[in-house]
Amino acid sequence: MTHADQIATQLNVKPSQVTAVINLLDEGNTVPFIARYRKEMTGSLDDEQIRIIADELIRLRGLDERRVSILASIEEQGKLTDELRDSITAAVTMTALEDLYAPYKKKRRTRAMVAREKGLEPLADLILKQDFGSPEEFAAKFLNEQVTNIEEALQGARDIVAEMISDNANVRAVTREKALKFGKVRVEKIANAADEKAVYESYYEFEGNVNRLQPHQILAITRGEKEGILRVRVDVPERDWLDAIQAEFEQDIISPFADQLALAIQDSAERLLLPAIERDVRREKGEVADNHAIQVFATNLRALLGQAPLSGHTVLGLDPGFRTGCKVAVVDPTGKLLDTGVIYPHEPKNDWKGSINTLQDMINRHHVTLITIGNGTASRETEKLAAELIGGLDTSEKSARSTRPPTQHATKYLIVSEAGASVYSASALARAEFPDLDVTIRGAVSIARRAQDPLAELVKIDPKSIGVGMYQHDVDQTALTHALDGVVESVVNSVGVDVNTASSALLTHVAGIGPKLATNIVTHRDTNGPFKSRAALKKVTGLGPKAFEQAAGFMRIRNGKNPLDESAIHPESYAIAESILARAALTVDSSIPDRISALNSLTASTPLETLAAEFECGVPTLKDILEQLVRPGRDPRADTPAPILRSDVLKAEDLVTGMQLKGTVRNVVDFGAFVDIGLKGDGLLHKSQIPHGTVLKVGDIIDVEIQKIETERGRIGLGWVKSQ
Repeated sequence: MTHADQIATQLNVKPSQVTAVINLLDEGNTVPFIARYRKEMTGSLDDEQIRIIADELIRLRGLDERRVSILASIEEQGKLTDELRDSITAAVTMTALEDLYAPYKKKRRTRAMVAREKGLEPLADLILKQDFGSPEEFAAKFLNEQVTNIEEALQGARDIVAEMISDNANVRAVTREKALKFGKVRVEKIANAADEKAVYESYYEFEGNVNRLQPHQILAITRGEKEGILRVRVDVPERDWLDAIQAEFEQDIISPFADQLALAIQDSAERLLLPAIERDVRREKGEVADNHAIQVFATNLRALLGQAPLSGHTVLGLDPGFRTGCKVAVVDPTGKLLDTGVIYPHEPKNDWKGSINTLQDMINRHHVTLITIGNGTASRETEKLAAELIGGLDTSEKSARSTRPPTQHATKYLIVSEAGASVYSASALARAEFPDLDVTIRGAVSIARRAQDPLAELVKIDPKSIGVGMYQHDVDQTALTHALDGVVESVVNSVGVDVNTASSALLTHVAGIGPKLATNIVTHRDTNGPFKSRAALKKVTGLGPKAFEQAAGFMRIRNGKNPLDESAIHPESYAIAESILARAALTVDSSIPDRISALNSLTASTPLETLAAEFECGVPTLKDILEQLVRPGRDPRADTPAPILRSDVLKAEDLVTGMQLKGTVRNVVDFGAFVDIGLKGDGLLHKSQIPHGTVLKVGDIIDVEIQKIETERGRIGLGWVKSQ
């Protein structure tokens, strides 16, 4: 099978579709560009399918490279038979390849190597053949200065046989398969190991079938082992490994060498085969767990980046703190920094009234309509400050703390995740954005901007620091980075980028751009003023025809020379778009209502297939152009629910079982979803409470009810409200 055939079978698509994607990738096209602008060629494969094809292609080509290397190595040794060549050529996984290569692979000095050097391989062959005659008499013939007694000769011969058994590809494959199906994982706590918070208590005496272990269990066990708290082993039933060996190395019970083979089999299993199989099983299950955890993180990150922006707000960001105070930053609706400060409402200064007055002054001077509060240390206490500030606390509590007049503008507050804010604050990007701003104030700016446009702000932070994953620090970091970078690229290009306002961090993720070109675009913009058209991008240093082709459709020019530059229509299709408009008696300057009316009439009277033939384009491209003509540059995030804005504080003591609340999903993991209901800590909606078939994602607004309150542990158990 060709690579295209293999991938097509995996994805259940046509080989011709995969072949088209492979050709486009090899020509240097990016995944977002192929998914959006080459639909006719790929049969409208989506971004995710194309990304899988790209990753599988890399894996299969890596397999081919290893195959060539293995064949060359064995041939160099003069041991490559036609049968072995066919087996290596037919291998479809790296594990199968390495099993076949094991007997020929250069190893560190082994007991079998030493025995061969002593000339004991012919004696090993007699054991394998289950010859007749006395083993001792045969062994005596091999005595010399290096082999001084019969038992030493037999032991050396058995060492050779043991290694041959362990290196046999069929033995390994069958034993591994049985271990994955019927093996047991046994875990115990290491005596005197410190687990102060009893994090791994569930695994102190744990036993489970290998094939039933859940990804989060594997990751937890592996972490506990790395921390020196847990001891782990994989047990394979004797019948499974013994059957696998005896199918390849059969004993003849009437042969005098039968006992020698039995000893070699036992030694091979205990010393070589089973430890290797245990490593294989744990690696394979670990890879499955890693891939699952990476997928969870990627799914959550996609939803987080795709949350609806709160446009039009002047935002006051609060980065809470006790001793060092709460850092304050005010940004206008475009994210421009207007004001900064530090207040000390909490311990040890307790300047509550002064803090209220400072914030009130900022709100009135800058017409602030939204306060965002980071969810870290002192978040709960700072939320009370915000609630009182905007009139959310009851009258008696307000009068006890201040007699301030009400604010002049309708203001709400929002708790936002501050994960990664400190990482951004100390980054080179933050220093470039705010060279004269204290590092702690930069965090408040990030917290303010996160509500305005989560995507534009969060792309400035390493995705691993955003905190919507599961065991993200334990998984393969290269694979995690690759997956998360793919998610960021996908979301950024799906939304599109205003090239005249975007940061270099955001532009970096546009298809075909990258860090260097992103910097060049910003530098050109700062030097020459805003871009008036997409075509003007060609003047940017280093932005050649290929980069322009890949990037142009994802760049937006607001209020430029050509209204089409504001849409997701690629410049290569402008002529088609203009022909469609002309066919409907419109121009690029026609109003949106006029476009909607005329184009609806056109498509109602003429089939899309006919129009596509007339304009010499495919139906998928025609559909995309028509959609953009009536909704140019539409932001797909507009379909997601807006965050819940609050004006009062929900206290833990206010909660009672059965109370129903609206909450925002903050993180989705294997065992359920963490939901922000307005408290400092999120409540847990266990997976058993989520209706079958319901898929939650980060940012979803759902109705929940309080089921369990564990005040001492700070835990809230939530239930699903059936009416939603």
